[in-house]
Amino acid sequence: MVAPIAVFAVYTALRAVSESWNNDAFPDALAIKLELLPLVFPVHMVTGGLALLLVPAAMLLRGTRWHRWMGRITAVDVALAGVTAVPVALEAPVTVMSAAGFVTQGLVWMALCAAGIWNIRRGNADAHRRAMLLMAAVTSGAMFFRIYLALWAIFGWRGGFKVFYACDAWMAWGLPLLVMVAVTRPRKATRQPPSASQ
Repeated sequence: MVAPIAVFAVYTALRAVSESWNNDAFPDALAIKLELLPLVFPVHMVTGGLALLLVPAAMLLRGTRWHRWMGRITAVDVALAGVTAVPVALEAPVTVMSAAGFVTQGLVWMALCAAGIWNIRRGNADAHRRAMLLMAAVTSGAMFFRIYLALWAIFGWRGGFKVFYACDAWMAWGLPLLVMVAVTRPRKATRQPPSASQ
């Protein structure tokens, strides 16, 4: 289960990075963005692609002396990818709802990264870990977005593409985030009833 996800994450990351300059096969919607944002769009593609590698790398290095440095590099990358996501989403959007989904993803992504940094500086390792896991879930949206688009290309109805695209812009990262929120939710300590001897 983990291996195919890891392979697809690497594939998506490398493709995003390579498409920042090798973009002859871009669909019209992305080609327009590249033309209007010739610097911002490639920066977003590269940093967004690298995030798919840096975020899990930082998590895998947890407990080692390299974790802090990898975390700092990842935080800078996420900040760049998140900031550039806003103009990329708003420039020539496919729909208003899809643009809102991508902007919200970028803002939530950066907010979780900031929360993780803030918590670890206060010495709250558990809250830091949870924030980073939630951030990783939002990061995975880049993969799920492509998966859902591929499934739509196979099974979808062409006339409803704009509606689907708008939904994909939200559910690609929103669903993994909701799952991770449920999985990492702090559990309340159960109170033990007093024993007969007490």
